[in-house]
Amino acid sequence: MTDSIEYDLIIAGSGLAGLRAAIEAAQKNSKIRIGVVAKTQVMRSHSVSAEGGTAAVIQEEEGDTIESHIYDTVKGSDFLADQDVAERLCQMMPNEIYQLEHWGMPWSRKENGKIDQRNFGGYSFARATYAIDKVGFFEMQTLYDTCQKFDNIEFLNEWFITAIIHDGKQFCGVTAIELSSGSFYTIKGKALIIATGGAGRIYSYSTYALSSTPDGLDMAYRAGMALKDMEFVQFHPTGVLPSGILITEGARGEGGYLLNKDGERFMKNYAAGKMELAPRDIVSRAMMTEMSEGRGFNHDTGVQCMKLDLRHLGDEKIKAKLGGIREISIKFSNIDPAEEPIDVRPVCHYMMGGIHTNIDGAAELQGVWAAGEAACNSVHGANRLGANSTSECIVWGKITGSIAADYIEKEYNESQFPGHLVVAEEKRIYDGIFRGSGEVNPYEVKQEISDTLNDKAYVFRNEADLISGLKKIRELKTKTWKHVDDKAKEYNTNFSNVMEIDSMIRVAEVLLIGAINRKESRGGHARTDYPTRDDANFLHHTLAYYDPNEPIMKKHPVTITKYKPVERKY
Repeated sequence: MTDSIEYDLIIAGSGLAGLRAAIEAAQKNSKIRIGVVAKTQVMRSHSVSAEGGTAAVIQEEEGDTIESHIYDTVKGSDFLADQDVAERLCQMMPNEIYQLEHWGMPWSRKENGKIDQRNFGGYSFARATYAIDKVGFFEMQTLYDTCQKFDNIEFLNEWFITAIIHDGKQFCGVTAIELSSGSFYTIKGKALIIATGGAGRIYSYSTYALSSTPDGLDMAYRAGMALKDMEFVQFHPTGVLPSGILITEGARGEGGYLLNKDGERFMKNYAAGKMELAPRDIVSRAMMTEMSEGRGFNHDTGVQCMKLDLRHLGDEKIKAKLGGIREISIKFSNIDPAEEPIDVRPVCHYMMGGIHTNIDGAAELQGVWAAGEAACNSVHGANRLGANSTSECIVWGKITGSIAADYIEKEYNESQFPGHLVVAEEKRIYDGIFRGSGEVNPYEVKQEISDTLNDKAYVFRNEADLISGLKKIRELKTKTWKHVDDKAKEYNTNFSNVMEIDSMIRVAEVLLIGAINRKESRGGHARTDYPTRDDANFLHHTLAYYDPNEPIMKKHPVTITKYKPVERKY
């Protein structure tokens, strides 16, 4: 018999979206029990790594408008964003900036005491609200502190959720392993909010924490919910070499230059109006083009790179506005940015795709919502603008927390708990993985998955590479890597790592099939064999449904309210 616990609302994931959802639900109804369940300790959630800013319109006196933010978001998305969703984000966000401030967020300020904002790529105005270059850390600390005010929020730190249990119509609970004891639990619940973040560790050159594997996406996918637009991956232009740790866009927002080996600010040839502050997909492609045409630098690791030059900003400004970046650069590449340029190259940074939801964050199973990077409500379309992701986490954390609390109070009807599904899940992970046997080292398979995506589905893609990548992933799937050599019960990271690989393979397969099928270039998905955007055939979202043989692919319409697609120029 598995151990069992019960909550009214289960929140999977304890980053910005999960914490904001918990606070909203707890405020809405002090009687519901809320369990925030995550495989890391709260302040180890990857949200703490967000550096540059959170986008919102708070400077109307300088001419900025909500409408401008909406249009910039839609244009940045290469017209694949659902425009009603972009509007919701931009309208709700200003109040959230002030709400965070009331809860204690230490926003950076101007001389006159007002909240400061910096320039970010693709925006018409300075809109990235920041706290030096550690915005995610301070936002997380603020939200975590605020959670402490509510007696009905409980944290299950270091619990690994393995599956969603449902009766075919509505959500009933999850199964999870308490990592400290190794015990397997059923956690029953009336509603679930999935806020488990992105899947970026399916790439090896990545800004993500090692914990950012697609377990949350995969459990929704296996439970019958669609994954949407997974072919759209954001490559951030400035990952530091050799680690891939993020150098914030704030470095360019504060006036940093990108240089090729001729010492030229090459962005003038690609986006003369915006230069280094063009959207990320455009800057990343420009960098890759420069390198392929022989104007890159050779890095010691054998890869090509470009230089990010901050020297002209001066030591004082770098320390005041970009202190965290300076520290990262010194620690991880032995370069002081006040004295020499930083070696950078495009790095996997964000998934525009995720669990298919509507504008309210509702997934396709009753009683389930998704928020933050795990969700795809289509706010970012084919390319996200910088600083809109922390905004998305906060806005849909609030929305889903509120709606889920109402659902629990007014709409939830108890149904028969399907205990047989818990038995089946226990069998899948213990017989299929923990007690599995095989010759192949799972860690080598993990490396091969991420190297394959790096090599075959990077900034520029083509049919031959994508097909060989898919073939490789399917080959890896059939190998005998499903076994756990460490038999310890407590903190068995070997076991959780192999479960993560299981998720990585399924999600990588969806990404590659979506990329093969989308025979056009749009936003973060750039194909050398189909170099132009094709609205006639591909102005639609991609949905993938789970099937044991191969994903079932469908199309979903884009919501266009005001802005007809036009050519995207900067």
